[in-house]
Amino acid sequence: MKNQPNRPTFGVEGINMLLVCATFMILVSSCKERTTVTQEYTSQDTAISFEERATDLVSQMSLEEKVSQMRYDAPAIDRLGIPAYNWWNECLHGVARAGEATVFPQGIGMGSTWNPELIHDMGVAVSDEARAKHHKFAKEGKRGIYQGLTFWTPNINIFRDPRWGRGQETYGEDPYLTSRIGVHYIKGLQGDDPKYLKLVATAKHFAVHSGPEKSRHEDNYQVSNRDLYETYLPAFEAAVKEAKVHSVMCAYNRFRDEACCGSNLLLQKILRDDWDFQGYVVSDCWAINDFWEPNRHGLTETAAEAGALAVDRGTDLNCGSVYDPNLKEAVLKELIDESKLDIALHRLFTARFKLGMFDDVKYVKWAQIPYDVVASDKHYQLSEKVARESMVLLKNDNNILPLSKDITSIAVIGPNANSKQALLGNYHGTPHQFITPLKAIEDKLPNAQINYALGSDVAEGWPILEAIPTSVLKNGDKKGLKGAYYANRSWEGEPTLVRNDTTVHFIWMPEKPVKGIQNDEFSVRWTGEIVPKESGPYRIGLKASSGGSIYFNDELQFEFSDDHEPKTRYFDAELTKGVAYDIKINYFNYHTDPQAHLVWAKKDQDLLSPAIETAKKSDVVVLCLGLSPNIEGEEMPVLLEGFDKGDRSEITLPKTQITLLKEVQALGKPTVLVLMNGSALAVNWADENIPAILEAWYPGEFGGKAIADVLFGDYNPAGRLPVTFYKSVNDLPDFKSYGMQNRTYKYFKGDPLYAFGHGLSYTTFNYDHLEIPDVIETPKEITLKVAVTNSGKVDGDEVVQVYITHINSTHDAPIRSLVGFKRIHLKANETKTVDFSITSKLYAQLDEEGNKIHPAGKMSISIGGRQPTANELSNSSSKNLVSKIVSIK
Repeated sequence: MKNQPNRPTFGVEGINMLLVCATFMILVSSCKERTTVTQEYTSQDTAISFEERATDLVSQMSLEEKVSQMRYDAPAIDRLGIPAYNWWNECLHGVARAGEATVFPQGIGMGSTWNPELIHDMGVAVSDEARAKHHKFAKEGKRGIYQGLTFWTPNINIFRDPRWGRGQETYGEDPYLTSRIGVHYIKGLQGDDPKYLKLVATAKHFAVHSGPEKSRHEDNYQVSNRDLYETYLPAFEAAVKEAKVHSVMCAYNRFRDEACCGSNLLLQKILRDDWDFQGYVVSDCWAINDFWEPNRHGLTETAAEAGALAVDRGTDLNCGSVYDPNLKEAVLKELIDESKLDIALHRLFTARFKLGMFDDVKYVKWAQIPYDVVASDKHYQLSEKVARESMVLLKNDNNILPLSKDITSIAVIGPNANSKQALLGNYHGTPHQFITPLKAIEDKLPNAQINYALGSDVAEGWPILEAIPTSVLKNGDKKGLKGAYYANRSWEGEPTLVRNDTTVHFIWMPEKPVKGIQNDEFSVRWTGEIVPKESGPYRIGLKASSGGSIYFNDELQFEFSDDHEPKTRYFDAELTKGVAYDIKINYFNYHTDPQAHLVWAKKDQDLLSPAIETAKKSDVVVLCLGLSPNIEGEEMPVLLEGFDKGDRSEITLPKTQITLLKEVQALGKPTVLVLMNGSALAVNWADENIPAILEAWYPGEFGGKAIADVLFGDYNPAGRLPVTFYKSVNDLPDFKSYGMQNRTYKYFKGDPLYAFGHGLSYTTFNYDHLEIPDVIETPKEITLKVAVTNSGKVDGDEVVQVYITHINSTHDAPIRSLVGFKRIHLKANETKTVDFSITSKLYAQLDEEGNKIHPAGKMSISIGGRQPTANELSNSSSKNLVSKIVSIK
């Protein structure tokens, strides 16, 4: 065990001198975002390297202090000038869970832009907002969750199976596309300053991780080295080597019998030895508990052993409660040497130094970003641009799209037509704008009759919950509920404010409801009665951040805590018209994004009939169907037909929506289907019967406007699918099988509904004059050129895609692999020559051990606006794709 440094003792004179020193340091550090130190240390010397400063600072800590700094919510060490710091922050598609922010399209939409440069710009905008928010929080003395500069983004796992609920967070199923989008987003987030990081990005979840959600805490996956190095690692390698990502998050599951957060193979050999990763590793939240808690990984018997194993294998920071206080016990019992803690702490404090957290803010250029960048017009325009570029036109028979703006009436129908949540996806911030498809179409057609109907629930047993209206809420002789507001999170003492709230439908942004609160902790208790105007079965819920509970007729219905973004808890009740039911809501908040919404739905409503009548009286129908982040996402308690605790067991539309789709189509009206979802859907019937289908994903706060712009021809769509749309779950291997055989476009031998890379346009593009050498001498790059012409009458973007296929390979090579792409803009009748350089690393094959090899043989290279089919791998040419077979020597 490492000896602790000698501590000085002080008499009265020494104490007086210390006070003088402390006063001096207060003056010196008045512009710094840290607490006051009472002694000068080498770590304060800005003339030496960050690494040296980190080494010195760690050397001053006691064992107990060291342990405290290895948890995500690290406390202050005042004597060393270390302020409290919470490492947990999120910016998956905009700054999340920290109040107002620009909300961009969800990750899967970012991937469908096929535009890495645009995503880099998005990263710059997101990190601008992140920096501005952090410094505002710091000036207010706020150092809590979602207020720091270390962000657990991006999710660069491979979306290998459409059933995975968290696939929406990723950039799709292809390692190359994922690496290009990921690298550019990370670079945008971390900045380009040679000295200071703008923020720390975190590549997650390392590695071989993509569901199922319900068993992620005990699953143990096995894959070949070929699959490991060809599919699961490339995006992480690019993040480390190219983007210099400063943090990596390890995954919940085991890989080859080792927990990912305790894997010598992943964390030491591959990450640090092979890739020379210099940053720190953070565990997924409470993942280290899975080492020892019952019915999970069963790797250790105690928390101390679990902590020692994780640190020894390279997990530096614990999102959870295993490290503190258990690492102290582990050191004292000699389960781990204290020097291993020092290594982890050196990595962690180097990151904080690189962020400028211990330096005068005037020297950190990122600290000068003004707060008015948050939710600014510039960022709004960028969010809208990303949303537009993410739109994928799947089908457009007889050019039914774009629709005419001269139509006199239009029906906008479906559970996602006016859904705010369907704009946001998961891991989102709180926008000022919620431009749904319905709102955008109303704005687009001010002179038309817009007819709206819900049409169906999202799924059977999952009604659309809306705010309970004032008309049925009663507080004595007043309409509404009595709200008692407390300046603490536990309803203690006398309330600071008592008022009548006509509804409970609050997003407190940016001001909190109780004036004068210096932190984010407050609580509210609402009391009163619900007096329904109709009898029947109801679902009543509270959508809220942080935590709370509901009592109905004095009986506790549910309670919850530690919700990191607003989620809905609910109960079902049979209510009678005119009867008063007592309601009490306890809500507390502890972080920066306080929200509370008392919601309900009558479960036996006939939603279909009004939708049919709405469609009948309209010239055109726009159906907004799909999924919801309320039922697909991270480890949810959702058990519905076709859904399984955040994942899906079926990949079709829910039955309620299929019924609505078929009933509307039977009317014979011109119908357009807009899908809003986070994962691929088997919309086979729609593909056969609906003339136009637009995939919009979860498109961000301006998503509805992007949808309307495409529908009415103000924007020519050019998004491309980053995943394969299969026809049935019967096309898929077992969900828990991580082998890549028959998975994704690279290995799938069946007939997809829509292929990876698919996407239509309102114009056409021709390819010719392909230039590729006949013979490739390895390991030289392949240089190629092709002429692309917009042969239509509309300006538009084309995504030029390059695929290779090794012909007659003896190494089980993929059927095809994406090795290059560029999104270009062409005016009508314009031609551009597009060139690519394909490195030997990209066109290599992998042997059984995962080593890159270049055996002699034949290779087909295809360039076009889509994947090649099996019949197009020879020397061939069509309007939108050209191919050539070359020899490899």
